[in-house]
Formats: sequence, structure tokens, C-alpha cells
Amino acid sequence: MKQINGGVCAAKGFKAAGVHCGIRKNQSKRDLGLIVSDCPARAAAVYTTNLVKGAPLLVTKENLADGKAQAILCNSGNANTCNADGPDVARAMCALAGDALGISPGDVAVASTGVIGQPLDLTPIAAGIEPLTADLGYDNSLHAAQAIMTTDTIAKEAAVEFELGGVTCHLGGIAKGSGMIHPNMATMLVFITTDAAVSSEMLQTALSTDVQSTFNMVSVDGDTSTNDMVVILANGLAGNAPITDQGEYFAVFMKALNTVTMALCRMLAGDGEGATRLLECHVTGAADTAAARTVAKAVICSSLVKAAMFGADANWGRVLCAIGYCGAAVDVQKVDVAFASAAGRVEVCKAGAGIPFSEELAKQVLLEKEIDIQVALNAGEAASCAWGCDLTYDYVKINGDYRT
Repeated sequence: MKQINGGVCAAKGFKAAGVHCGIRKNQSKRDLGLIVSDCPARAAAVYTTNLVKGAPLLVTKENLADGKAQAILCNSGNANTCNADGPDVARAMCALAGDALGISPGDVAVASTGVIGQPLDLTPIAAGIEPLTADLGYDNSLHAAQAIMTTDTIAKEAAVEFELGGVTCHLGGIAKGSGMIHPNMATMLVFITTDAAVSSEMLQTALSTDVQSTFNMVSVDGDTSTNDMVVILANGLAGNAPITDQGEYFAVFMKALNTVTMALCRMLAGDGEGATRLLECHVTGAADTAAARTVAKAVICSSLVKAAMFGADANWGRVLCAIGYCGAAVDVQKVDVAFASAAGRVEVCKAGAGIPFSEELAKQVLLEKEIDIQVALNAGEAASCAWGCDLTYDYVKINGDYRT
């Protein structure tokens, strides 16, 4: 397993593009992205759990019902959500892409991100399709990654190279997400491509399994979005024997997928709106995985913990507080807590009670850009990790006038 460059273009036969078509006022920002496979691909997706779902999700779900797709079209600047004509607009976007690429509109996944409740005008998208397809390139992942950004400050890409039965394969992805991110998916859009041959059923199994320990464990602000979606395309051009069951090769594929999705999770959490620190909460010694996940989520979702991390304040009592109300069956008199970073590690709680520690060392540990909140429940062998960020003044500034 080797990490490589290339994002969604790392896999054979995938091109990408991104242009500014006019949905967003800022002409320096790309707002229309496209990913295309040279041949029809197997496809799978997971969607937000929010009952309010953007029209693109509904249309994409229809189009992927046969387990196939060849392209993904996405715009930023407008979510196409809670609009009476939303599904019609989403289907029209698929038709525009299909016509330009010479493929069926039903083989296009469509996504949108941005402001909710404002009609999405097709005019700039229709005008942007020609320059968008002209921008398609086998090394153009960055343009697509930039086109799906909203309040993101960095483009998010990751890719790996791996072997299946002696055949070299590749898997890569791009993501967007900065705010309105909360477990059980978030306002994230994630597009993953691979040249490995995998059946639609196994692709869906792999993705649905992986998100439980990756994207469902990310939280920025406690709001679950209406438009989040993860789509994966597998075109099989690597030439490996197709993966059709959960055997040895499926396990290798799962590791490749998890390597990319975990990298994207860290980028998503670290680029939270206004964030100055990436928070990771590692929970060990849980009675079962469900308890470990519940505790880890509770800690990184706690506004008080997040605020303390912003202030580099080793207020471990807030960590205990979050564990106590999370609903998991935990013996708080067995809980240990420590904070760690590149500057060192400081233990702050043993067996549910405070212990003497150096406030100076703790401050240095918590001033780093990446903070590891370590929680040992001492009740079993299960473990989990969740990702989040600190809560800053800038988060309120960004979201106070997001629409206007």
C-alpha cells in the first residue's frame, strides 16, 4: 500500500475538470466540476441521514439504482435543496453532461453544494458545460477538487497504489467539507475512483462498511447536512480478477479504501470553518465498538471541549462530562484521559479523577495544530477514533452572514 498523488485521476481511465461558470459571484473560484471514466463503471454511494435531502441526492440515487455510472457532475454555490423544481434541475444537469459526453443521462451522478432554499439557475451551467468538458484531463483532479469547495480553505485529495493478485491498482478521492459537518454524514461531498474491478454489490458493501468508521466519525459543528454524499466508481481498467465476494482481495481493497477515506477525514476535520486545530479522539478499552464510537463522537462534538482546545486549556473535566452524558455504558471511575501532540503527552485524569500535571507542558501540547485526546475506558478491547476541530470566533463570523 503506497500513498501517491493524483486524487480522482490516480486511477487509470479517469479524467477530471473544474471551471468557473458563473454560479458563484467570485470569478476566481471554480464552481462546476466533472469526473469522467473512459468506460462505464460500477458505482455505489451513501447519502445523508437528514430527512431533508437535496434534489441531487434523490436523482443520483435513481441513476445509480442499476449499480453503474460513468460520470459525476457537481456544482458549488447553490445546494439545489428545498426548491420545487429541484429534481427537474438535477435531471437537466445530468442531461447536459450526458449530451456533452455522449453517454446516457442515467449514467451521470449529480451533486450540488452551497446555500439551501435558493433556486438553481441552469443558464450558467449550460453555458459552462463546453468549457468544462474542454478542461477534462487525466491529471486534472485539483480542478475538480477546487470546483466543489464552498467555505473550504484547501482542496482535499488523496490516493493510494496497491496490488490485487499481482496486478497494480489505484484508488483516489477528492472531498469538500468545512461546516455543517456532523456524524452520520455531513455537508461533505466525497468522490472516489478506482481502476480495480469490483462488483457493484461488493463496492456498496465496502463503502457502507467503511463510512461507519470514517466519515460517520467526523464532526465540525453538530449540524447534519442535507446534501452530503459519497460516491465511488470502479472501472476495472487495472485488469485484476473482479472482486465478487468478501475474500482476501476484498480485504486488500477495503484497506486501500480506508487509507484514502481516513486521509480525507483528517483533511475535512482540520479544515472546519474557522478551525485552528485538528482534534482526534482515540478511545481504547471499550466494552464494544458501539460504545467506543459513541464516546469518541461525544468528546469531539462537545462545544465545551472544542472551546477549551481553542484556548489550549487542559480542561479535562469537559472530556469526562461529555463521556458521562453520551449514553454509552461506561464506568467513569475507570476512565483515564491524556492529551498528546507533537509537543509531547500529558496525563490529566486517572480512574475518573484528576491527577497532578504540568500546566506549562499541557499548554505546549495543546498549542500544536493537531491534538490527540486519548480516552482509556479500561472495560474491554474495543477501540474507535473520531475527528473534529476547535470552536473559534471565526466560526460564528463565517456562519453569521453565510447566506447574505
